[in-house]
Amino acid sequence: MPSVIVYGGRGALGAAAVSLFKQRSWRVISIDFSANPDADANVTVPPASAAQSLPEQGLEIIKGVESALGGFKTDAILCVAGGWQGGNAASSKFLDSADASIKQSVNSSLIAANIAAHHLRPNGLLAFTGAVPALDGGTPAMVGYGMAKAAVHHLVTSLALPKSGVDSARVVAILPVTLDTPANRAAMPAADHSSWTPLSEVAEMLFRWSSGQTPCESGKLYK
Repeated sequence: MPSVIVYGGRGALGAAAVSLFKQRSWRVISIDFSANPDADANVTVPPASAAQSLPEQGLEIIKGVESALGGFKTDAILCVAGGWQGGNAASSKFLDSADASIKQSVNSSLIAANIAAHHLRPNGLLAFTGAVPALDGGTPAMVGYGMAKAAVHHLVTSLALPKSGVDSARVVAILPVTLDTPANRAAMPAADHSSWTPLSEVAEMLFRWSSGQTPCESGKLYK
């Protein structure tokens, strides 16, 4: 049975991915602050882990993943953890929002890459979540968020190159503009929701890449 690790498996997109992969008879391991009941195995990180250093948190998560895998390799790792944070350099919570963005997007991506280096099958999929605004220009109203996502883009480019430690994998990032999630609808009730990307559409693409049904180009940032 093929398997997938969903980092951020309790978030809106992560939960959609867990559900879809389960429907397609994959074994699913979820990593998040709380367990996803639909997953076959869960690696839970207590909320207090936000105070941990990156090496401490990574070690805890990797130990949980190794236990869940039971000595086997996984076919795909989907890092869909993260969250939007606004604020310019003059904002009262600027450093707080930047710190949250780095922990949510950069740290989770680095840990996912480390997991892939040791537990992903050759030619397996390693997918990250970037953001179009961080690709197309500056993000003055969300400086920390844009910086964190730009770092994820750089990570994808680097990991796809020889001698990266995961160069036998297919490494990509998805760059959704606005996902159609309950949180986004609540935050932007007057927006044109019909133009937003459905979670099911993104989950399906991740499945098709993971299963090899649709080819993907390693190192590419997919809008």
